[in-house]
Amino acid sequence: MPSCLRNPWWCSPVATAFHTLDVFTDRRFGGNPLAVLPDASGLSVEQMQQVAREFNLSETAFVLPTKTPDAQRRVRIFTPAGELPFAGHPTVGSAVLLVDLGLVPAGGAVTRFVLEEQIGPVAVTVTTRRGRAVSAQLEAPQLPVVTDRSATTDQIAAVLSLPAAAIGTPQLEPQLASGGVPFLVVPVADPRVLARISFDLGAWQRHLAGTDDQNMYVVRVADESVEARMFGPAFRIPEDPATGAAAVALGGYLAQHAPDGAHRWVVTQGVEMGRPSRIELDVEVADGLAVAVHIGGNAVRVADGTLRVTGYAD
Repeated sequence: MPSCLRNPWWCSPVATAFHTLDVFTDRRFGGNPLAVLPDASGLSVEQMQQVAREFNLSETAFVLPTKTPDAQRRVRIFTPAGELPFAGHPTVGSAVLLVDLGLVPAGGAVTRFVLEEQIGPVAVTVTTRRGRAVSAQLEAPQLPVVTDRSATTDQIAAVLSLPAAAIGTPQLEPQLASGGVPFLVVPVADPRVLARISFDLGAWQRHLAGTDDQNMYVVRVADESVEARMFGPAFRIPEDPATGAAAVALGGYLAQHAPDGAHRWVVTQGVEMGRPSRIELDVEVADGLAVAVHIGGNAVRVADGTLRVTGYAD
C-alpha cells in the first residue's frame, strides 16, 4: 500500500457501517458480543484484521458480495489473532442482522438462505417475530470428527489448575473434536469444578500451545443439558462466553454415547463471565456418529455506528 506521505489520498478514511449484537442470548449485555460490518467490500484482508483487533471481541464478521450462485452473502470471520474458516456466533449474528436490516429479504416468519464462509456454504434459518429478526439456526457445514487427544490428563489438569482426579467422568474422557475448528473437549462430573477453574497460561504454553489440543472446551453433561467453558488463548480469547463451533464439535463428541435418532442439548456458557449464553444443539445420531448437526439461538442488536479506515483495497 502506498505511503501516506507520498500519496495523501491513501490517508483519506473510508467510512463503513458497523453493528454490534449480543449472540446466543435474548437480553443485551449477555451472550457473546459480535461486531458485523454488513458491507466490507472496500476493505483489504489486512484491514479486516486491524478492525478485528480494534474491536477486540472474540470475533468480528465482515460481509461481502458472493460469487457462489446459491449464497446470499460471503462472510469472513476474524478473531484478534487471525481468520477462522467457520464460527457459530458470527454466523448466527450475521444472519439475524442481514434479515433485520432488509439486506436479505424476509420470507415471512422463517427465512432460509446460504452464507458463503471459508469452510464452504453454510445454510441458515432466521426466525422473525413482529417484524424483527430474533434468532437463527445454522446447519454445520462440516460434520464433526472425534479423535484421540495428545495431551495427558496431568497436563490438562495443570492448565485448568484442577486435580487430575477432576478430569473425566466414569462415562466420558477428554477427546479432540472438530467440525472445522478443533477443540479439546474436557468433561468434568461436578458443576462446581467448572467454577473452580483457574486457567494457567504458563502451563498452557508449556503443554498445549501449538498443538491440536490448544483450544479447551470444558463441559459438564447432564441428560439434555450441558454447562461449558471455553478457553482459547491461541485466538487471543482468554475465555469465550459462547462458542458455536465448539458446540458443533461437542455434537460429534456426545453422539458417540447417544442412541440413534434426534437429540437436543441446551448448552449454557459464559455464566462465570457474567454473560450467560444459551446454545441449542440438535444432533441426528446413527451408529454412534453425528450425521447432522444444527446449532441456534437468539441475537439482539446493541449498537450501530460508522467505522473509519484509512485507505482501501484494490
